[in-house]
Amino acid sequence: MDIVFIKQLAVDTVIGVYDWEKQIKQRLLLDLELSYDLSLAGHSDELRHTLDYAVISERVVALITAQPLELIETVAERVAQLLLSEFATQDVKVTVYKPGAVPAAQTVGVSIQRSREALS
Repeated sequence: MDIVFIKQLAVDTVIGVYDWEKQIKQRLLLDLELSYDLSLAGHSDELRHTLDYAVISERVVALITAQPLELIETVAERVAQLLLSEFATQDVKVTVYKPGAVPAAQTVGVSIQRSREALS
């Protein structure tokens, strides 16, 4: 299966478990991978035959910024469920980075893989 991907999608949102984190916006970075057969789009050169990464990005940003969350695990799970329910993909991989969360590390994060079969 082919992959449509978005790397390092930046989202500024309220995220964290500590009181001080609930008062500020922090940047999350997301890598998204959606499985999709791209052969028709490759032959037709038409947007309607692929997954529109601009629309995907808009939906993901809207979801993450809709309400404060505590855990990046929750962000990853909700994004995966959104992608599987709203877009024609069978499998997704979602990686969420929280740069600056650990001063001694460049970034920390989680990565999950989910499939449409698991929704059934």
